[in-house]
Amino acid sequence: MITIANADAALKDYYLDAVSAQLNGEVSPFFNAIAKTSENVFGKDVKLAIAKGTMAGVVAGAEDGELPSPRSNRYYGVTLPLKNIYGTIEISDKAMRASGDTSGAFVNLLNAEMEGLVAGAKANFARMLYGDGNGLICTVTSKKSDHQLAVNSAKSYFVGLKVKIGVTSPIETEITAVDVAGKTITVSASLTSATFSGGEKVTIQGAEGNEIIGLAGIFDGTSLYGYTKSEEAYFSPYVKNVTASQLAESDIVDVIDSLEESNDGKVNMILCSHKVRKSIAALMSASRRIVNTAEIAAGYSSIIINDVPVYADKFCPDDRIYFVNTDDFSLNQLCDWAWLEDEGGRILKQVVGKAAYSATLVKYAELVCKRPCAQGVIILG
Repeated sequence: MITIANADAALKDYYLDAVSAQLNGEVSPFFNAIAKTSENVFGKDVKLAIAKGTMAGVVAGAEDGELPSPRSNRYYGVTLPLKNIYGTIEISDKAMRASGDTSGAFVNLLNAEMEGLVAGAKANFARMLYGDGNGLICTVTSKKSDHQLAVNSAKSYFVGLKVKIGVTSPIETEITAVDVAGKTITVSASLTSATFSGGEKVTIQGAEGNEIIGLAGIFDGTSLYGYTKSEEAYFSPYVKNVTASQLAESDIVDVIDSLEESNDGKVNMILCSHKVRKSIAALMSASRRIVNTAEIAAGYSSIIINDVPVYADKFCPDDRIYFVNTDDFSLNQLCDWAWLEDEGGRILKQVVGKAAYSATLVKYAELVCKRPCAQGVIILG
């Protein structure tokens, strides 16, 4: 007989390990390359002491001269709250009863739910890695009509998302259609009275301040981790603006060289959209360079420029090319993925007001870059 108790046991003893393995691998090239650790987690926060530099403490002197004075304030203190990431499955009471004594039918039911959970969790986590911590998916470039906006990057997965458009009076609406090639989105709400100057953010409803701080949060804005970028250059990544139609191989090499020369940065991964990667590959072919290909363990392919792999990711905006050293990033987590349990240790709980049971998978984590100044981006205008 299929019961809540043995369903709980299956989720806890069998599915958790399998789901965790899938969610910790094959998410994206960037995710796969960064460290995952709990060493910097204290209570509900991530706390790091980031060294300001490595050379100033070493000096040469006379044999009988005085030793150098000890340096003070050599570290930046960074404290960030862990973000709460949830994934939920729901099984109707009718479906459970219909399974009856047929364990195979119930296993198929759980498998279908878990496959949906894994796919959704992986996609959303991969999206957050490129976000700003507020659910950013794109920015407005202009208003096309009363229901249509031109945006900097349009992706097919936008359809169906409930979003907030950041104008003077924020508009909450749903994206009903996307023109990927034309970089436009269609929304259900009327935009008749809304005025757009360009740059307004389109974010997922309810995500503001609740998502991990991804690459957009690190590269955009005037502050990072509580420090003002204009006052603390250490927290200001390298930014190069290039007209999209004029992107050249020299622009890419310039960012790599500038990071190495100015900030001792060693770029080991370039991230962009599939559209941009095609443009980069065309640049290399046009200059009669051989475009090398590479593979990483998770099965992602790339092209190589100056010994640096270029990976395409559908969640990367079309107007960005990120240059990162993955060794400078870490996903700080309180624990690995785990089921949310009640006081009695139960995972499946009845949904209030519904003849259904739900189970919630949780992860408490935050992405941190310990050397923002050693990362770079080309913004394509």
